[in-house]
Amino acid sequence: MTRRDFLASVVAASLVAKGARPNIVLILADDLGYGDLGCFGQKMIATPHIDRFAAEGTRFTQTYAGASVCAPSRCCLMTGLHTGHAHIRGNFGPNGERVSLRPKDVTVARVLKAAGYRTACIGKWGLGEAGTAGVPNSQGFDEWFGFLNQDHALEYFPTHLWDNSREIFPAGNQGAKRNDYVQDLFTRRAVDFIGKMDSSPFFLYLAFTLPHANSELGRDTGNGFPVPNFGPYGDRPWPAPEKGFAATMSHLDDSVGRVVETLRARKLERNTLVIFTSDNGPAVDAGHTPDFFGSRGQLRGAKGSLFEGGIRVPAIARWPGTVPAGVVSRAPWAFWDFLPTAAELAGSSGCPATDGRSIVPLLSAGIDPPQRFFYWEQTNKSVLQQAARIGKWKALRLGKPGSGVSLFDLSADPGEQVDRAEGHPDVVGQAEVLFRKAHVEPAD
Repeated sequence: MTRRDFLASVVAASLVAKGARPNIVLILADDLGYGDLGCFGQKMIATPHIDRFAAEGTRFTQTYAGASVCAPSRCCLMTGLHTGHAHIRGNFGPNGERVSLRPKDVTVARVLKAAGYRTACIGKWGLGEAGTAGVPNSQGFDEWFGFLNQDHALEYFPTHLWDNSREIFPAGNQGAKRNDYVQDLFTRRAVDFIGKMDSSPFFLYLAFTLPHANSELGRDTGNGFPVPNFGPYGDRPWPAPEKGFAATMSHLDDSVGRVVETLRARKLERNTLVIFTSDNGPAVDAGHTPDFFGSRGQLRGAKGSLFEGGIRVPAIARWPGTVPAGVVSRAPWAFWDFLPTAAELAGSSGCPATDGRSIVPLLSAGIDPPQRFFYWEQTNKSVLQQAARIGKWKALRLGKPGSGVSLFDLSADPGEQVDRAEGHPDVVGQAEVLFRKAHVEPAD
């Protein structure tokens, strides 16, 4: 055992011995880019609540989503498996169908519920259609409220939502009315869940749909960002879609602020770990371009791409008294690390085999996980594309198997501009072996 491993085990054992078993709140934004937050360098849009949240916790600059698009990324987050092993590997299956989680899939909610946690999922699910085994209530969540279908989740003034197994119809959006902004419905439901008096610890997965655009509305009108109003950006000399995007960011910021304030008001802060992140990189959609606000930061690519801009996401963790405040960590971790992390914090003995590792020592003591590889894959026009991070190196194969591998030194070139493959055949060879081993053909 290395000194790092020893220290990590001591930290983890200390938390378990103290009976920490914190409440766990996971807040997921939708299509939020690496550079969209003030604390990650955004200059044009104000995010004061999230910036304060970051100042009171640890900001992670090398966190990776499970995939470059919604459904597989959320599958990795919930099941602890990367896209070479996960059941859901794209927004659609091979025949254009939506793919659902199966009864045999083990989610973080199932693990935490078995450990005595109250569990709730609020917002966008995307891992199981109605009538399948993939719905949240069948995957370990006691309480569920929101969108099952990803296309339905494009609506911001929906005429119907799911409340557990029952469809409900927001009164403010019936007929020609558009009064019930879904983001506010999600936030209120989250606040209510936190406020329930119960001696059990809780897990809240709050999957906001902001700042995702309504693509269909964008195609029809040129502006896919329906918001109650443009707020402080109404008088800016910007195109309407960019005003709308900025307004969605302000709404997201206010919502995160309300959740954190609820924890503070109920004196739950010191026993609650809150993690905030995004499901993938920024989208070019509905009249909005990531370049307008610098949403991708210095990274290359965007949603749908295996370059860093598609999969590296902002991440912040806050747990007063346990997660250090005002710290910036460059240690890489990925969505599949969340399940083993939550299981360890819960003291669970039922954690399944995953592709992840617990980052409890990183969260509480800044101890980096041992060096390891990270892997992603996606199918684009019938071509399996693959990416891997090995230490400082990022390898990409975007053509057919057997085609060339590009290699980038992320420590010197986070924007992936200079291909170093020719000078480092040993690393390329290591990546090719990894690509072969990490991909397992999907099973039913």
